[in-house]
Amino acid sequence: MSTLKGLLFNQYAAEGLTSLVEELQSKYTAKKGRRFNYNNVTYEVSRPTLSEGTIEYEISSKIPENEIKTPKEMQAFFQQVKKFVSKGKFKPESMEMDHIDLGLKNDTEKKRDYVKLLYKLHLDELFDDEEVAKRHKNIREGGKDQDVPHSASTFTATGNVVLADVRDTMKNIARDNINNLIDANKKTKEALKG
Repeated sequence: MSTLKGLLFNQYAAEGLTSLVEELQSKYTAKKGRRFNYNNVTYEVSRPTLSEGTIEYEISSKIPENEIKTPKEMQAFFQQVKKFVSKGKFKPESMEMDHIDLGLKNDTEKKRDYVKLLYKLHLDELFDDEEVAKRHKNIREGGKDQDVPHSASTFTATGNVVLADVRDTMKNIARDNINNLIDANKKTKEALKG
């Protein structure tokens, strides 16, 4: 059963991820939904879900089949990306190659292979007590913090600061993870060409 804490954290984690998607779509080439394209690779950031005291989300990148043709080359590409991603600051819970067959349209069938990374963050990893105390102290002393929401679900200013920290932490961690995946794709392309 979900707790109020979990539900609120998921809501603000979703805000953080949505803000990140908007940032990435304005920085790179925007695609439909929660996707963007950079360097001939399409990336997607999922919405978060609350599961057993953790926030889960996925990041995926399309394997560029116009550059990599055979199943063996795609598997080699995936293994290289996996190797580079595993060296990142935040380790994914799982890394898998996913295959999607899209329906027939104009007598052509589209097949796409993806690198799919699942990340899980425990609720208590989404905020920093020291950062919350510092921001709350600033507000108590009359300072303004425009990034702190007013949620009717929290009864204290500190609770609102925690939710802001959850949103910001989620956005920053996911940004690090997507940048790590972008870098892994770049390094993999270079390694396989050379």
